[in-house]
Amino acid sequence: MIEKKVLLNKLDRGEAILRAVKMGSEKIVSLIKDSELRGRGGAGFPTGIKWERVLNQSEKERYLICNADEGEPGTFKDRILLEEYTEKMIEGMIIGQIAIGAKKSFIYLRQEYKFLAEKIKNTIEEYKKLFGDKVDFQIDLRFGAGAYVCGEEFALIESLNGFRGEPRNKPPFPTEKGFKNKPTVVNNVETLCNIPHIVLNGASWFKKFGVKGCYGTKLFSVAGDVEKPGIYEVEMGIPLIELLEHVGGVDSKAVQVGGYAGTTVVPEDYYKTLCFGDLPPGGSIIVIGKNRDMGKVLENILEFFLEESCGQCTPCREGNYRLLEGLRLLRDGKASIKYLKTLFTLCDVMKISAKCGLGQSSPNSFLAIMKNFKDEILYNER
Repeated sequence: MIEKKVLLNKLDRGEAILRAVKMGSEKIVSLIKDSELRGRGGAGFPTGIKWERVLNQSEKERYLICNADEGEPGTFKDRILLEEYTEKMIEGMIIGQIAIGAKKSFIYLRQEYKFLAEKIKNTIEEYKKLFGDKVDFQIDLRFGAGAYVCGEEFALIESLNGFRGEPRNKPPFPTEKGFKNKPTVVNNVETLCNIPHIVLNGASWFKKFGVKGCYGTKLFSVAGDVEKPGIYEVEMGIPLIELLEHVGGVDSKAVQVGGYAGTTVVPEDYYKTLCFGDLPPGGSIIVIGKNRDMGKVLENILEFFLEESCGQCTPCREGNYRLLEGLRLLRDGKASIKYLKTLFTLCDVMKISAKCGLGQSSPNSFLAIMKNFKDEILYNER
């Protein structure tokens, strides 16, 4: 069902927070676990389990971080939430602090969204005035420097710690040693915006929407060669074709689902569903028209990853360079099909050996586009 208003429903300011205060930490965490809310940033990790892990830590100094570093190409859903539904995010953060026993939290805002800082700060102050000493919370606003890799939770934490934004090896996970090496929860903007609705309406209500194992609704940023671009709220698990029919994007060559870190879907796969385990529901839908050159589309994607790789691990640093170089050689007729098979092997190596999601996901589109549009891209097959 298109434009199912669940996440975007209106809230009575502060009501969910007051209920959360009465519930206490353990009941809140239990409720979020029962709802089976999964992270809306792309990875889909169960939010309640993440909160429970921090709550159960013996270390009493804990932190919550809102990841507002929306850097995935084609994604602008969090911008709308930050700009028009600021209260939902702040309420989700306050409830999150209560749930995990944190005294302080941070909003890590991408530099390009700095124009939203004043509104966010004003909203935080409004909530402080609304509750006074009744609810103890502190929310600080910090800015990223425009690094795509800082969307990864450990790179984000390193940046907050004042270091270069680079991923760490896991374990330990942020829930054990995160900000200042203390237990830390990192949640996406959209994830946190779901929290007050669940607190007010319950887990059973939330699970009326979506499909088993992938409940609730999801915001998608629709862009590209499409008749009606914009933000759409749909139930998790709908077929991609249903969304494309609504926005006027069925007559397309392909669709980039989940941003550049997602995958390239061809028309025969439009029947697949938008949920974890099928098509990645990261939030970005880029429709590619029939007149587009898929070689140039792929080149643009690979150039992006080459530019944004932090360079820390060899599979990502060297692998993305070799994929881009290989694409250009193949396109110019300077390499053989045998070399293409070598690049496919390189993709497999990157996916299992890169240190973070950037290097693990950057080969996705290379594999999909080269397999489905090889004849369009190769000028000289040998």
